[in-house]
Amino acid sequence: MSRERRIGITLGDCAGIGLEIVDLALKSNRLARGAEYQIIGKYPDCTPGHPTGETARAAAAALEEAVTLARRGKLDAIVTGPVHKARIFRVGFRFPGQTEFFAERCGVKNFAMCLTGGKITVALVTTHIPLRKVPRALKQSEIVRVGLLLADFLRARSKGAPRIAIAGLNPHAGESGRIGREEIEIIAPAVDELNRSPITDHRSLFSGPHSPDTVFHHAIEGKFDAVLCMYHDQGLIPLKLHAFHSGVNVTLGLPFPRTSPDHGTAFEIAGKGIARPDSMIAAINLAVELTECHVERSRDIY
Repeated sequence: MSRERRIGITLGDCAGIGLEIVDLALKSNRLARGAEYQIIGKYPDCTPGHPTGETARAAAAALEEAVTLARRGKLDAIVTGPVHKARIFRVGFRFPGQTEFFAERCGVKNFAMCLTGGKITVALVTTHIPLRKVPRALKQSEIVRVGLLLADFLRARSKGAPRIAIAGLNPHAGESGRIGREEIEIIAPAVDELNRSPITDHRSLFSGPHSPDTVFHHAIEGKFDAVLCMYHDQGLIPLKLHAFHSGVNVTLGLPFPRTSPDHGTAFEIAGKGIARPDSMIAAINLAVELTECHVERSRDIY
């Protein structure tokens, strides 16, 4: 009999809703069976809704402890509670977000941010940069790199060949160059390169560039399994509109699964008994699913 999967859970900033949603999730009877859930970190006494430097430092320390345990093989996956980026940055956390933290600590250069909820899965080519910098940051090589990571994630969850839509950058995907040439000069060549990659088996698994104002409708209707987005809000706005309470953030490319609920610390409602655990439950269950996928794929290799 295989052992239980060991899932480490951090609370994030404990002055936020992390403690509440983790507690509710563990008591919900909605978590996957066959897993052992462990709270990682030492957290100070605090008043809900009133973050301090101490609560931010505890959140950062819990992340360090969790990644150390995972790298030593003592955890099979990590689920992280929400942190407040500005506050954790003030206490010495020098990363744009938790995604970048885990990638750096694991020595991983090839990583990406993916979010999934309801009938939408998205991955982001660019993430936490100002919108005005996106066109310059957009590279054919980056679209291909993240596209391959996204395809690998989808293959891990399903035996079928994934259907991935590549979103355009400009309105109406540039209208054949009339309102932008990124689709012609960068995105379309990336789609061609992706479809020439060995993982496609000579099938066109990637299509686009698609008009961003319609592609998510088609994804929800079942035409696509995921959408590769050019920038942060292009993917997160439709995802949160469609699955606000069940969205999950996944870091692609790590040596172990790392997920988190797709929402923030919500200091304004902490301690009021109204925080919903749905996204945390979804994040924990996806972490368990991905550990099982990892084991199955390792068996296929060896």
